[in-house]
Amino acid sequence: MLIKGNLLSLADPSRGRFRSLLRTALENFLTDKRHLSRRQKRGGRVQFLSWDEWMAEAPSQLSFYAPEGQSWSPERVFDIRWAATVAEQGLRRLAEECESRGRLRMFTVLSKYLSTERIDISYSKLATSLGVSQAIIKRLLHELRVRYRAILREEVARTVENPADIEDEIRYLCAALASAQ
Repeated sequence: MLIKGNLLSLADPSRGRFRSLLRTALENFLTDKRHLSRRQKRGGRVQFLSWDEWMAEAPSQLSFYAPEGQSWSPERVFDIRWAATVAEQGLRRLAEECESRGRLRMFTVLSKYLSTERIDISYSKLATSLGVSQAIIKRLLHELRVRYRAILREEVARTVENPADIEDEIRYLCAALASAQ
């Protein structure tokens, strides 16, 4: 860079020593390299995807219509949206797994009850809807819940640096979603 650039043509004995010019050029070069490396750590070569494009591709299934939502801080909105995104990604993966096993209809019917309290579920209606016994509905719902929890753990594990933080992050995300209700 020194030879190809115009630094040597800028050398003027009346402005100081050549050694000082070289030292200043080297300091500037190292400063630029340091800034470049920091920029790379912050995602300098990342290609950004428009939020609108991403949301059009994967629209949110979790909507929050709380009237007090207008007064929420941007941080709270972000936390709720983040939690919803993680939960939705888990649901998408679970749906894909069920579809690959030929159980998409079962997923479609039972997925609404993954986070519902057991006392609020009419197992007899679900059994009639799917044409199976109540015992099978209970088993299928239990299996879906277990798999969904495992998928959520995997999704959260991708977002934390330390595996010991997974449980805390899950609790935080659940609290964020609960605060939006």
